Order: sequence, then C-alpha cells, then structure tokens
Amino acid sequence: MRIGVLGTGNMADALATHWVRSGHEVMIGGRDALKAERLATRIGGSAKPAGLRAAAEYGQVVLAALPFGAGADVARELHAVLEGKVLLDCSNPVGPGFRLLTEGGPSAAQHLAAAAPGAHVVKAFNLCHEDVWRMRPPVFDGRPLAVPVCGDDEAALARVRELVRDVGCEPVAGGGLERAGLLEATAALFISLWVGEGADAQAIAPPLAYAAGPGHQQTEGGTGALRG
Repeated sequence: MRIGVLGTGNMADALATHWVRSGHEVMIGGRDALKAERLATRIGGSAKPAGLRAAAEYGQVVLAALPFGAGADVARELHAVLEGKVLLDCSNPVGPGFRLLTEGGPSAAQHLAAAAPGAHVVKAFNLCHEDVWRMRPPVFDGRPLAVPVCGDDEAALARVRELVRDVGCEPVAGGGLERAGLLEATAALFISLWVGEGADAQAIAPPLAYAAGPGHQQTEGGTGALRG
C-alpha cells in the first residue's frame, strides 16, 4: 500500500515506522523539507521525504498526523488531491485543563471531512501516547492493544484495519464517523485520569463478562432487559 504522511512529529514517526517494516511504501510530507528528510532517513526502508502536497498525491491512504486545527487547514488546502483517498485522522482536540476543544460542535475528524469532502475520513490511533505506538508490538499481559476505528466507507475502513494489524494491534468497529467525537472525548477523559490524576483509567471498566451486570438476570416479564 502507498501511504502519504502529513506531518513530521512523533505520531508520524511511530506509525510510519511500523508500516515501512510491514512492507508499505511511505512518503513523509512536511512544510519543512529538512524535517521531512530527517524523519524519512530515521525511519529508513521505503520512506522518502516530500512536501505536503506530494505526500497527499502519493498515498492511497493519507495519515493526517497534525495538531487539531492545523489538520483541517491542510486538508482544505489539499482537498482536490485528497479526492477519493482514505484520510486517516489520529488527532486529539484536547486543550489546557484536559478540555475537549470541540465540545458542543463537530469532532476533529468531522472538521477534516468538511475540509476535504471528497476524502473518506477514518478516525483511529488517538487513544494512546505515541510511545505506545512505538512498541513492537503493543501487547499487554499477552493481549494485543485494541484500536477503535470509526468511518463511513467500508473500503476505507478495510484499509485502516489492515494498517492497525500492521502495528500489531486488533481493530475494533467504532461505528460511523459521527461517533469519532466519542473517541476524542474518551481520549480527553483518559488523559485527564492518567496525566492529571495519576489514575488507572483501565480500572474504570469491568471485565467483559460483567459488562451487562454480574448475573445477566431477566426482568420479571422475562424479556432479559437490564435492570435499572
């Protein structure tokens, strides 16, 4: 698969490194040619440097590894070359005080979709620190990390699921793009717990067997509905 990467930061580095190792052809695009060249050299293999437009033109999948706000601006600038492509958004619109910057409005992923209406936007890879994505692979207690994926186009989702597996993770269906805001809100909550409180965010969810209650008891009417 040909992958264009928009950005030269830590997420671009972490994810593109996995994809090069998995045999994909990767072009690193940045406004700063020197930064793009340095990152492509560090990743090695098939990675090569370019400008933002060239990377967008090159990729069948285009990773927007850009801060919230900047991503939509770049997508708007490149909307013509992004037509028909998979545009993968890994951003988190989280501001000071762990505040969700999109609260009450469209998600960051929906901002990208509005900026490049011909692209197939998919949300993924936003719930973990970049150093987790650098792991080879991200496996904890013998269980691969699960990555929720949100999008509306099945072919685009299939490509992103492949890229999730190439990182060593398991893709999980997160629903349509309208649910991307839930992933972004989850990231804001998790970051506030992990970083702000030093709490184990994983501990807030019970094991799957208890997710519907410890007994799965039926109501008096025998419908099997959950009790309040």
